[in-house]
Amino acid sequence: MQRMIAPEISTWPEPDFQLIAGSCGDCGAAVFPVQDMCPRCSKPAIEPITLPRTGTLVAWTTQGFLPGAPYLGDETAATFVPFGVGLVQLGDTIRIEGRLTENDPATLTFGMSVVLTSIPLGTDAEGNEVLTFAFQPA
Repeated sequence: MQRMIAPEISTWPEPDFQLIAGSCGDCGAAVFPVQDMCPRCSKPAIEPITLPRTGTLVAWTTQGFLPGAPYLGDETAATFVPFGVGLVQLGDTIRIEGRLTENDPATLTFGMSVVLTSIPLGTDAEGNEVLTFAFQPA
């Protein structure tokens, strides 16, 4: 069985799932993931919105070492494979930081189109495959 690492951040398991952000009804600020108070005006006027599945890669790097706690991946220092991390502009709404399916900086370009997907992260205590969201070149 599979599960998303944080079920409240997306519409997964829909086939074309979307990330869920929050939009402030008072000042219009967007925040991901959703939180109770607006990060701009501090009012409790946050309403859930779904984000576009496609975006533009704004910046990226490669995570070249095993992340520390509370990282939930199954890798060890011996089995770890570096992964890409990117900042993705989703429409005119928000920029999201997330994993990339590509880890070779030579294949990533500023302004390239990316699309939301899910990738395996690890296995939980009950034996379920834990997924996380990621962006892949479109």
